[in-house]
Amino acid sequence: MAPVASRTLGAAASLKFPPLTSNFSTRRALGFQSSFLSQFNGKGFTTAGLRWNLRRKRDGSLSARCDAAVAEKEKPEVVDGEKYEYQAEVSRLLDLIVHSLYSHKEVFLRELVSNASDALDKLRFLSVTDPSLLADGSELEIRIKPDPDNGTITITDTGIGMTKEELIDCLGTIAQSGTSKFLKALKENKDLGADNGLIGQFGVGFYSAFLVAEKVVVSTKSPKSDKQYVWEAVADSSSYVIKEETDSENLLRRGTQITLYLREDDKFEFAEPSRIQNLVKNYSQFVAFPIYTWQEKSRTVEVEEEEEKKEGEEAKPEGEKKKKSVTEKYWDWELANETKPIWMRNPKEVEKEEYNEFYKKTFNEFLDPLAHTHFTTEGEVEFRSILYVPGMAPLNNEDIVNPKSKNIRLYVKRVFISDDFDGELFPRYLSFVKGVVDSNDLPLNVSREILQESRIVRIMRKRLVRKTFDMIQEISESENKEDYKKFWENFGKLIKLGCIEDSGNHKRLGPLLRFFSSKSEEDLISLDQYIENMAENQKAIYYLASDSLKSAKSAPFLEKLVQKDIEVVYLVEPIDEVAIQNLQTYKEKKFVDISKEDLELGDEDEVKERENMQEYNLLCDWLKQQLGDKVAKVQVSKRLSSSPCVLVSGKFGWSANMERLMKAQTLGDTSSLEFMRGRRILEINPDHPIIKDLSAACKHDPNNSEAKRAVDLLYETALISSGFTPDSPAELGNKIYEMMAIALGGRWGRSDSELAEYDEADDKEDSSSEAESAEPTEAEVVEPSEVRDESDPWKD
Repeated sequence: MAPVASRTLGAAASLKFPPLTSNFSTRRALGFQSSFLSQFNGKGFTTAGLRWNLRRKRDGSLSARCDAAVAEKEKPEVVDGEKYEYQAEVSRLLDLIVHSLYSHKEVFLRELVSNASDALDKLRFLSVTDPSLLADGSELEIRIKPDPDNGTITITDTGIGMTKEELIDCLGTIAQSGTSKFLKALKENKDLGADNGLIGQFGVGFYSAFLVAEKVVVSTKSPKSDKQYVWEAVADSSSYVIKEETDSENLLRRGTQITLYLREDDKFEFAEPSRIQNLVKNYSQFVAFPIYTWQEKSRTVEVEEEEEKKEGEEAKPEGEKKKKSVTEKYWDWELANETKPIWMRNPKEVEKEEYNEFYKKTFNEFLDPLAHTHFTTEGEVEFRSILYVPGMAPLNNEDIVNPKSKNIRLYVKRVFISDDFDGELFPRYLSFVKGVVDSNDLPLNVSREILQESRIVRIMRKRLVRKTFDMIQEISESENKEDYKKFWENFGKLIKLGCIEDSGNHKRLGPLLRFFSSKSEEDLISLDQYIENMAENQKAIYYLASDSLKSAKSAPFLEKLVQKDIEVVYLVEPIDEVAIQNLQTYKEKKFVDISKEDLELGDEDEVKERENMQEYNLLCDWLKQQLGDKVAKVQVSKRLSSSPCVLVSGKFGWSANMERLMKAQTLGDTSSLEFMRGRRILEINPDHPIIKDLSAACKHDPNNSEAKRAVDLLYETALISSGFTPDSPAELGNKIYEMMAIALGGRWGRSDSELAEYDEADDKEDSSSEAESAEPTEAEVVEPSEVRDESDPWKD
C-alpha cells in the first residue's frame, strides 16, 4: 500500500503512512519510514529547501507535512577552491594609460615637473624634523636640459629621491601614487599635519613620458640610502630593469634624474630648447621651486682684429692692436618661472603695478587693464582668483563672444590645467574677462584636463560671475567717468547680450546699461539717471528703436512727448531692442515702445479726443477704404503735433526697426516675415492742414483722383518717416516726381505749349492706368528746362 499524498489550501503537501499490520510488509514499511526518520530530530527536518513536520497518530500511523510557504532558506554553501587575482597584460595596459588619458603629447613635461616639485616638497617637509636630509647643502631646484643632437631630454631635481624598494613600489606598480601614500601618512600622524602643496594624485603621471619617449632611464639617490640606483624601461614592454649606479661621473648628491630618449617623430619638436622653455612657462610657470632650462644665448665680446703684416713693418704691441665687437654664442642655464603667483599673496600686500605687470606677462597684453579683482572663496569649493577687465576689446569680432576664448586659465596647486572651457566657467557675454583660477581640490579626471563634477563647476561659475559684476559696477561708480566710457565702447554690446541670454542676472545687468536719450543726445545715461529725471506721474520708461541717432531724433513719434518734456531713450544699435524686450522692467518701471499703438501718456484730454473722433470718423473710414489691406485701421493720433500722420505697429508684432533687422538676416526665414510683421495702423493729426484738406475732399468729392493720389502718397511718405521700407521704392519715386511737376508748374519759364503737352501725356497715362492695359508703355523722358540765369558761368 503506497503512501497517500494530499495538497492543502496553504500549498502544503502531507503524506500518511499506514499502520504496521500483517497486510503491509513490515520490512518495506520500516525501510520507507527510516528514510525520513533518519533525519528526524523530534520536531521535523529540512531537506531540498522544504520543511517537513512529522507526527505519529494514535493508530500507529505516521504523518509528514511539508509547508512550502514556510520553507527555510538554505545557508550558502562554502565552496572550497583556490583564490586567484586578476592578471593584466602590462604592455597593453600601459599603452591604454598613456595614449587614452592625455589629449596632447606636450603634457608629459607638466607631469614630470609636477613629480619633481612633489619630491622637493617632501624633502622640505621631512627636513623640518630631520635636518640631516639637507646635509649636502644643494639648492632645492629643477633643471631641464634638452639635447637636440642626441634627441634626449634630461630632467633633474634635488628632491627626496628613491631607494630601491621605493623604485619598485612607485615606478614598478602602475597607479601607485607615492604622493598619495605620503599624504595619507601625514593625515594619520596628526601632529605633523598635511601639506596641500603636493600635486600628485593618481600614480600614472610618470608614464606620460612614454608619450614621446621610446626609452626612459631614471637615476635616483635617496638620503636614506648610500647607493644610487638606475631604473630603465622601454616603451611597449612589460618589464623593467633596476641596477646600481657604478659610473662615478653619473653619481648624484641627492634627488632624481630622468632621461627621455625621444621617438624619431618627436625629436625635432621636443628636443628644441625654445619649445621646452615655452612649455615650462605655459604649464609650470608658478611651481614653487625654480626651474632652469638649458638655453643658447649670445653676448657681445671684443676681440683683437688681425691685420696683415707688411714687409719691413714691426709688429705692434699688444695694447695698440685694433679691436672689434663680435657676437658670441654660448649655452647657459636660464630661469623659466620667474613670474610669481601673486594670487597666493594677500591682496593688501600687492601693488596695482604688480597686478598690471602680471596681467601683461600672463596674457601677452600691452595695455593696462581697466580693472581687476583679487579674491578667495571658501565653502564647498575653495579657490583663489584674479580677474581682469581688458583695456581694449579684441580686434577680431569673432573673439569677442567666443566661449572658447582661452581667457581664463585654470590652475590646480599652481600647475596649469586648461584654458579651454566651452562656457563652463563664464557665460558667453562675459567671455572678454581674463584671469586665473587656482584651487587645491578641484575634481579632475586622471589626465587633469576635465572638470568632473558639474555641481562644483556651477558653484564656481556663479561666484566668478558675481565677482565680475562687482568689478564692473565699481568701474561705473568710480570718479573717473572715462574708464566706464571706454569700457562701454569696447564691451557694451556684450552687456546687452547678457540681458538676452542671462535672465537670472537682470538685476545686475540693468544698472550697467547706457543709452542716448532725447534729453542727452551727446552723453550716454544710465537707466537710474532716467528714473531720477522722470516726472512724478510718469509710470513707464519710454524708448524708440531706430537705425541711427539722427533718424531717432527726427522721428514723428517723439513730437508730443518732447512737447510734454517726457524723456525718451534712443535704441540705435541692432541688439538694443531685443535686450530691452528681454529686460521688460527696471525697478518696477515697464519699458514702453512709443512706435506702437495704444500709447498712454497719462494726461489725455478726453473731451477733445471725443470731439476729434466724431469730427474725423468719416475721414478715417474713407482713408481705410482707399488704403485697403495696407493698414489695419485709421485713427486720430495722440502723439503728433507737427507731422500730418504716422504709421504705428500693433502691440504684439514687430516694430519697424525689428522688421528691418529681420529682413536683413542672412539665414532669415522669409515665410515667417508676413506672420510676425505687426499690423500697421495709420494715425492722423487733426490739426495739420493736409489732414484738414483731405477731410474736406472726403466730404465734398470722395471720388476725386487727385485726392486719392494724395492719400497714396501720404501713406507712402508715412511709411518712410515711420521707419518702414516701401515695397516699391521706384513707384514711390514716380509719385513724388508727379507731385513735384504739379507743384512747380513751369513757374521758371517753360512755355504754355510744353505744359500743355505734358498735361496731355499725363492724361493719357492716367487713362491707360485706369484701363489696366497689358501692354507696357514706354516712359516719356522729360528734358530739364533750358532756362538759365544771366550769371550762369556755363552759359554759351
